[in-house]
Amino acid sequence: MSRRVFVVGVGMTRFEKPGKRDWDYPEMATEAAAKALDDAGIAYDHVQQAVVGYVYGDSTCGQRAVYGLGLTGIPVYNVNNNCSTGSTALLIAKQLVQGGVAECVLALGFEKMERGSLGAKFQDRTNPLDQHMMTMSNLRGFAPAPPAPQMFGNAGREHMEKYNTTKVHFAKIAEKNHRHSANNPYSQFRDIYSLDQILASPEVYDPLTKLQCCPTSDGAAAAIVVSEAFVRAHKLEAQAVEIVAMSMATDMPSTFKDSCIKVRCVRHLHNVAFALTHAVLFLARLFPPPPSPPLRRPYRWSVLT
Repeated sequence: MSRRVFVVGVGMTRFEKPGKRDWDYPEMATEAAAKALDDAGIAYDHVQQAVVGYVYGDSTCGQRAVYGLGLTGIPVYNVNNNCSTGSTALLIAKQLVQGGVAECVLALGFEKMERGSLGAKFQDRTNPLDQHMMTMSNLRGFAPAPPAPQMFGNAGREHMEKYNTTKVHFAKIAEKNHRHSANNPYSQFRDIYSLDQILASPEVYDPLTKLQCCPTSDGAAAAIVVSEAFVRAHKLEAQAVEIVAMSMATDMPSTFKDSCIKVRCVRHLHNVAFALTHAVLFLARLFPPPPSPPLRRPYRWSVLT
């Protein structure tokens, strides 16, 4: 059985530089989830399961994170999947609803980090990225620079060599992101930088400069994921946004062969995304969104009729 899945409420905290604000992950999680529930117009008692993502924290932080919402005894699944942790939590919530396991699921993510570059926490066991780092080192060597920018930077170098991409192309992405942050009250940094300023900022690992690299941040975000039956039962049609498709994949043998791009990107997932995008664009041409009605959230349009 495969059912339609919708997001009916979202919420998030402002993202802060680690140590700047006196708060802990339970407060972050409660704030984000409470906002999502308020946005959905439902009580926490309606949530049947929760999927909670975080990377930096002890086991079962997910359970502790939702205590501030109520002690309802629901199952809580803890997710740790590096950069894809948040999207993984959302995907699992979607699958729980899609498969008929639950009608209403909370997808929640938070992080309480340390200042400075990311590094390994456990020195007495195998690093999960050891094969990625070995492949990169064999292809490009290893420099005295933070590992994460090296992996992405080397993928960028390879892209430049294969496709004549320039540093300016990469810098334009950062320029766009910084420009958008000025309009986002939840963004950690809201300064606008010119293309020249981004290119001239201190180099972290060629071709990446400081203003092209993500900072560490503290904060949380949440979404309420529900079935079509739940939407109709609670009369949430005017705010329901359908999750048409999501996909996730992990490494293939080609990841560890001859390409720094493949070390950072799963090629067959690109093909899935390409196919899904074309399917969605085709449907959009057949069924364009209706004009936005005068609702509480006029920027949303309903996919339910």
